[in-house]
Amino acid sequence: MISLDEAVTARLETHGERFEVLVDPDAALAMKRGEFEGELEDVIAARDVFENASRGDRPAEEALEEVFGTTDPLEIIPEVIDRGEIQITAEQREEMQERKKRKLINIISRNAINPQMDDAPHPPERIENALEEAGFTVDPMEPAENQVDEALDALRPVIPIRFEEVTVAVQLPPEHAGSGQAKLREFGDLDREEWQADGSWVGVMTFPAGMQNDFYDLVNEVSSGEGETQIIKDKDELETR
Repeated sequence: MISLDEAVTARLETHGERFEVLVDPDAALAMKRGEFEGELEDVIAARDVFENASRGDRPAEEALEEVFGTTDPLEIIPEVIDRGEIQITAEQREEMQERKKRKLINIISRNAINPQMDDAPHPPERIENALEEAGFTVDPMEPAENQVDEALDALRPVIPIRFEEVTVAVQLPPEHAGSGQAKLREFGDLDREEWQADGSWVGVMTFPAGMQNDFYDLVNEVSSGEGETQIIKDKDELETR
């Protein structure tokens, strides 16, 4: 369950009665959209249904039976979320908006490149400044992932930007190959790999172009700076980093 400090109220008013439950706003909104795949315990702050959550007042069992056909809170809570409204204060709305903004900037910066600067990644600060210059407002009630396309449309008149993947070949020396390749596998899609006769490891990986600097930092970390990388442009051309 989530903490009470993180919870907001989902309220359903029907049959002359009011029913409230305490929920995580993002998870509850995802449930209303049919996009939530977790457990109910991940959504709620209390296994209870209230008439007034702020006072802790509970509805009569007769009212629960009449409206929901049960008094079991775990059966009633999803209905209140689905049929009711998510109540958030101005402060909670501002906090949600800031969280969504940070997540949106992170998604864009990790996937986007600057086509006018040799496909270099855009730093998060540049993305944030460009969004502000474009006058883009993040919707706190929508998932950040659903706002990426609209944000990109707003960014394009301000900065050169596009989403792209990059394919990089990496070679780790024998003394770092074992543990190093295991960590690199978790970074992106491993297209192919080959163990060399001297025990070194060569892999070809594809990942969002905006994550190049993170990848090179990881290669340096796992190889003590002795790893080698090449950006694969196409079958005939290699650009060495």
